[in-house]
Amino acid sequence: MSENEDNELDPRIQIELEKLNTTTDEINRLEIEYDEANTTFRLLLNESTRRLKILSKKLGSCIERARPYYEALEIAKKAQQECQKAAVQFQRANEIHAAAKETVALAEQRFLSNQHEWQFDNAWQEMLNHATIKVMEAENQKAESGREHQRRATIFKTAEDCVKQLESRLQKSIIKSRPYFDEKSLCQQQLNTQKERIETIKRDIVKAKSSYAQTLKQLEQISNEIHLKRGSVSEEILRGPREPGVGAELAPSHVEIPNKNHASLPDFTLELEKCELRSCGSSSAVSEKDEKEEFVEDLDELKVKFKELATRPVNGGEGESMDGVWESELKDTVEKMDHMMLLQECAQELDHYKSEIKDKVIEEVS
Repeated sequence: MSENEDNELDPRIQIELEKLNTTTDEINRLEIEYDEANTTFRLLLNESTRRLKILSKKLGSCIERARPYYEALEIAKKAQQECQKAAVQFQRANEIHAAAKETVALAEQRFLSNQHEWQFDNAWQEMLNHATIKVMEAENQKAESGREHQRRATIFKTAEDCVKQLESRLQKSIIKSRPYFDEKSLCQQQLNTQKERIETIKRDIVKAKSSYAQTLKQLEQISNEIHLKRGSVSEEILRGPREPGVGAELAPSHVEIPNKNHASLPDFTLELEKCELRSCGSSSAVSEKDEKEEFVEDLDELKVKFKELATRPVNGGEGESMDGVWESELKDTVEKMDHMMLLQECAQELDHYKSEIKDKVIEEVS
């Protein structure tokens, strides 16, 4: 090997070094873009909380009174989405079941039309058994998805009824507080869009750094090959790893993996909720508790009244005119009791939803 050949730079090294430079520029650009997007998110969050606090102070306690309706509305939307998913799964299972049945029918028809030429051997038996098993599996899946769809539809109907009941009960507060909740929904959409952008940039950074690390490994491999060709591998090198190869020292320290830690974003849903809770003060929780206790007491009173009416003897003769009053009062009591029990079920569903949100927030914080 001549001296010129020894000094000649392997063209692969130049290619990999160019990749390093390009990737370094890309990482630096993404890091700057990430910092700007993160700053935009925090500014947007501050501006959102500021606007909501102004509206909260302006509108007052109607926000807290109307909050169960908007929470129930959110539950109804999620229940509708789950119901639609279940409907799609049921339709798909129904199509699979129909296709499986058609396969068996066609196979049987084909055999019957050619039975004078074909023999019903083990291959045919195995094929029909397999197709029949497919039909049974599809039928079970269809029945299961049908039950799930029915269950989801019932949940959605209950949630929808709850929304209607709360809308009728809290109509004035809902109308008065609508500007606050419309603004809150807009803020959530804007913050969620910005958060998705930040997550996209973070994924691009990870991808770029992975490419950078791979290029460094490639340079190391090329360097090892060159040293092996030159016959400069010593026993010490064979016994252990060699120092970083050609081009490794060109790696900028600020893009090495792992890079600087990216601070986690604040939970904007929790921050926006604080604007609402602060406007109500500690008395809101007490008033909500008192309202629930009064609700339970009213329901218990209706149950007692229903028992009294149900056990009241029916008068005959001259008391026949009172029977119509008794029946009307009993019917009215039953309707009121059914109505209040429905509201109680909706309230329990809301409490369950709130508990899920709280657990999710605790999990994210921890």
